[in-house]
Amino acid sequence: MRLLDGRSMAAEIGRYVIDEAERLMLAGKTPTLAVVLPNEDPAARSYTHIIERTAGKVGVRCEPHEATAGPSALLDTVDALTADPLVDGIIVQTPLPAGLSSREVGEHIPVAKDVDGMNPESLGRLALGLPGFAPATAAAVVEILTRARIPMAGARVCVIGRGPVVGKPVSLLLLAENATVTVCHSHIKDLVTIAHKADIIVSATGVARLIGAGFVRPGATVIDVGTAVTDAGQVGDVDAAAIAPVAGALTPVPGGVGPVTTMLLLRNTIRAARTD
Repeated sequence: MRLLDGRSMAAEIGRYVIDEAERLMLAGKTPTLAVVLPNEDPAARSYTHIIERTAGKVGVRCEPHEATAGPSALLDTVDALTADPLVDGIIVQTPLPAGLSSREVGEHIPVAKDVDGMNPESLGRLALGLPGFAPATAAAVVEILTRARIPMAGARVCVIGRGPVVGKPVSLLLLAENATVTVCHSHIKDLVTIAHKADIIVSATGVARLIGAGFVRPGATVIDVGTAVTDAGQVGDVDAAAIAPVAGALTPVPGGVGPVTTMLLLRNTIRAARTD
């Protein structure tokens, strides 16, 4: 089984980001990503540190902004960043405060700065094939398949999970690549049979080791987007040991989709800065 190394792919994308950041800085522009922290969630703060560290390596300024005083403070922070001409991209970490939906927050982020596709208009533009930013995790799936030279046109794809961050947008991205996409969810009947017919499986449920050998047809590619923390540490949706004898390729967890997602956020920030 071939492991699709997200870290090496992220490094390749990073070289492009470095070159573009240097061009922008020579023109007097420092590409800047604002990360809004609405609470003290350890996972969100850990991921923000990863973004900061990665951004520092590729020439993008990353600015964390605390907005932990409730929904009004969060929206005020986003509005201020929207109005700041020095900020090119905005992302808001989750979970959000009680009573505030991702749609409400996303509507405060203009599409031009919405580098993680949180604004509902961004998803609408994606559905219509118009310019805009897709959620970075969903975009990372297609980026990995492209860089691994795994054909999408004509492929049968099973997407497990229909959420707005991965499942729905990745389905639209794969349709744009001329794949035939089946979206599965918790109400689906006989998930194993449906998944086993696919050339490519994309799983984004967060259910540890959900995907076993019976899900995977011989030679299929499996993109593991889910993460869960167990006694054994961080694991994905996929039981990697179980599917290894049958799968053709797999993204590991950690080290697969995650690093590519982070670098795409920074690449999107570069692209947002260039449109000023």
